[in-house]
Amino acid sequence: MTLTTEPPLTTSSAAAPPASGRPRPGLLTGLSHVALVVWALLVVLPLLWTLLASFKDNTEIFGDALQLPAELRWDNWARAWSKANVGTYLLNTVIVVAAGTFGTMLLGSMAAYVLARYRFPGNRLIYYLFVSGMAFPVFLALVPLFFVVDQVGLLNTHTGLVLVYIAYSLPFTIFFLASFFKTLPTSVAEAAMIDGASHVRTFFQVMLPMARPGLVSITIFNVLGQWNQYLLPLVLLSGAKDKWVITQGIADISTIAGYEADWPGLFAALSMSIIPVVVVYAVFQRQIQSGLTSGALK
Repeated sequence: MTLTTEPPLTTSSAAAPPASGRPRPGLLTGLSHVALVVWALLVVLPLLWTLLASFKDNTEIFGDALQLPAELRWDNWARAWSKANVGTYLLNTVIVVAAGTFGTMLLGSMAAYVLARYRFPGNRLIYYLFVSGMAFPVFLALVPLFFVVDQVGLLNTHTGLVLVYIAYSLPFTIFFLASFFKTLPTSVAEAAMIDGASHVRTFFQVMLPMARPGLVSITIFNVLGQWNQYLLPLVLLSGAKDKWVITQGIADISTIAGYEADWPGLFAALSMSIIPVVVVYAVFQRQIQSGLTSGALK
């Protein structure tokens, strides 16, 4: 008697390997991409037009908006740099923003670290007092701020403006860094303390390097915010034109351009004020994204 074995049946119902690849984008994803493209064009095109207008003459500026300049007129930039004092305004802005950002990051990081890592009576109250500063519009304090700075003898000085910049930027800096410091592991700080490190040394040599992504992100935000500030310099530096920052200078150049019809010089000055900010953001773009992502995931 012989036994015959039939080959195993292959059915179409056998499990198929899962399909690989990204899921198909839905309608909402497509609309979001379209919105981002439109938003990018709304931001980039005016900047590009401003840069091109800085190389045009008045006839080309008031002609076809899409027309390229016939030649690169660098004399517009030279005139804006020397005659309109853009170089002085930029130098003043760099000094004020550098000092203001340094003071903000130094005081803000120390305050945020203490409020995030140490428990003491009044901790939450102090934290909420700092955070409440973000809900206070700066223009509501311009008049009393003017008299306070005047009474301490710092009106029309860069020192007074730097101190106000620091106070103005501290609330958001502390709010951002306090949340970031809470995500850092406590075991590293405890190990440093066991090895004999003081609180100050632990903060500057251990915790600050670990918080580098968050520090870079908030530093760039402070640089951009202080660079573009207009109301505070307008009130605190109104009586010292040689100490004006770039935002005051651009406003003054805009007024003069209306009388002298020097629109190419105005656009050249605008381009010189925009380029440093764009370069800073382009250089530190990855660090900004890394800092925001690290704070969100930890």
